[in-house]
Amino acid sequence: MAKISASSLLLILLFVSAAASRTKIYSINNEDVHATDGICKTMVEKQGYACQEHLVTTQDGYILSMQRIPKGQSGEVPDKPPVLLQHGLLMDGITWMLNPPDQSLAFILADNGFDVWLANTRGTRYSRGHTTLSPNKSAYWDWSWDQLVAYDLSATFQYVSDQTGQKLHYVGHSLGTLIALAAFSQEKLVNMLRSAALLSPIAYLNQMSSLLARTAVDIFLAEDLYWLGVYEFDPRGEAVAKLLEAICNKPGIDCTDLMTSFTGQNCCLNSSNSDVFLEHEPQSTATKNMIHIAQMVRNGNIAMFDYDDKDKNMEHYGQPTPPAYNMTNIPNDLPLFLSYGGKDMLSDVNDVQVLLDSLKDHDGDKLVVQFREDYAHADFVMAVNAKQAVYDPLMAFFKLQ
Repeated sequence: MAKISASSLLLILLFVSAAASRTKIYSINNEDVHATDGICKTMVEKQGYACQEHLVTTQDGYILSMQRIPKGQSGEVPDKPPVLLQHGLLMDGITWMLNPPDQSLAFILADNGFDVWLANTRGTRYSRGHTTLSPNKSAYWDWSWDQLVAYDLSATFQYVSDQTGQKLHYVGHSLGTLIALAAFSQEKLVNMLRSAALLSPIAYLNQMSSLLARTAVDIFLAEDLYWLGVYEFDPRGEAVAKLLEAICNKPGIDCTDLMTSFTGQNCCLNSSNSDVFLEHEPQSTATKNMIHIAQMVRNGNIAMFDYDDKDKNMEHYGQPTPPAYNMTNIPNDLPLFLSYGGKDMLSDVNDVQVLLDSLKDHDGDKLVVQFREDYAHADFVMAVNAKQAVYDPLMAFFKLQ
């Protein structure tokens, strides 16, 4: 990724935000999102792959966009099970296609005979529909990753299972690993699952070494926005840009290379892909979701959203503190592939070790752990050598399940 100064990034974000406000057309039910503007048209079909657009409605009314790449470039019918790809925080399904086809996991899986499905969580560009709520209203953004666990993930799992009649493999990156681990700890979805691959796994965040991210948490970045009435956390928006500028002006914070400051020193990104990245990412999430993640950093645990009020917690959970997601409850016979990096400043090696300690009783033949000393957070989805380093071992693992 090319280095971008903080001031330049702020200008880019403000410019894109202004342009987006003129061009994005969203209705309450997604009908006005032009089909020609979807991920199939903009990212998949241009590379010579067949693609289908799907809409999935969650139990709480959010209308999610999904894409299916039903076969590889050869056109041969897939001979392997479906794979659901779940992106991370502030990203969408395009995460898996930012590199050329021979370096992008979505296309690599399709070319290897898998039936590929892309998820896009609520609030991202193509998943802003709802049966009754508009994204212009605060109520639309009243959710955190608890709801991604309870509703989005279950809806996409069920949809793929229903459409294919098969159990599926799952691949998550970053936040996509957190919501999966949380669901598995409640023994949800495992009846529809063959195996799960967790890239740059996020469970515990207490030892996260990104100074920029920790500073954002320490100065209550998300809470400030929430108190200001900014319920949508839009990285391209003016409010977030101003707060980012304030953070970058703090002593000891180096924002000259913003991605490295957040993620760690990625070893193997193609700097020419920065234009592709900025054209499509980053994406919006709920400010409440950012607050929930900040709580994880401060508290060092994996628990449901804390309303910071005993009465409100009692109202939502029937107890004064939020219930925890217990990682030791993940079924010991669930096939898991975990890959993490030594340079990752978000999925810190010490936090990953805490997760691995909680899986110490996992069946030995059902847990594969891969460590890449040179990889940081973005390498797992954008490294030019990720096919050889991560994706080939991942596919080999899938074929055994």
